[in-house]
Amino acid sequence: MAKHKPWRKVYDSHTHLNDTPFFDDVPAFIARANHYGVVEMNIVGSNRLLNDRAVELGHCYPNLHPVIGWHPEDLATFNVEEEAHLLTQLRDPLVVGVGEIGLDYYNDEHSPHKLQWALFEKQLAWARQLHLPVSIHCRDALADAYAILKDAHVAEFGGVMHSFNGSPAWAEKFMDLGMAISFSGVASFKNATDVHAAVQAVPLERMMVETDAPYLTPKPFRGKQNEPAFTKFVVDAVAELKQVDAEKVAYQTYHNARSLFLKKDEQDD
Repeated sequence: MAKHKPWRKVYDSHTHLNDTPFFDDVPAFIARANHYGVVEMNIVGSNRLLNDRAVELGHCYPNLHPVIGWHPEDLATFNVEEEAHLLTQLRDPLVVGVGEIGLDYYNDEHSPHKLQWALFEKQLAWARQLHLPVSIHCRDALADAYAILKDAHVAEFGGVMHSFNGSPAWAEKFMDLGMAISFSGVASFKNATDVHAAVQAVPLERMMVETDAPYLTPKPFRGKQNEPAFTKFVVDAVAELKQVDAEKVAYQTYHNARSLFLKKDEQDD
């Protein structure tokens, strides 16, 4: 990788080193991330396999933090046995959040909306019971996700809108519920005008950054597989849009993620 300016610590608040492109070579991807100062990562699950792997990685690497839950696209494989297994895993002290959970109306022929709502509400109730923050997946379902989070009083346990792709008005509504807003490589895409406007509108104090690797690769690597190291370029994109120093973006988003997920603040460094 190219030479770069030294970085304050960066936290990738949502990545998938538990997924197939990475799982057999995790140490190499951690090393590449560390090269760019990406020193903390949430490893996010969505089904039995990815949840199991997230927990496994959390027990192997102190800077990888499991966030586990059941994704709406995996609704068809959720059953009583999987529910019991997931609830046991959520009580692991290394698990730092429930996710990714939420609603996905983009390709929902096998995930009826009412069943998605029920699964979402169930997992929000677990998050409240276990005092864990939530990582929210929301695709083409902003209004329903907002209503469910509002009814769940999400501010009492906290959460983040992962890879936010809505307008500034929607960002404001979710922040009013107590949610943080996380931006991915989409912030670097030329035509992502709503996301650009949302980045400009969301205060750094309410913001996180992420890769969602292996998806949503930021510029200048679009067309290649994403990886946690590229959180650095999400930071760059946010800094450019907000017209602030990238160091400031890295610093604030790092501490926001640590505060929400690790229950640590600046004084714990």
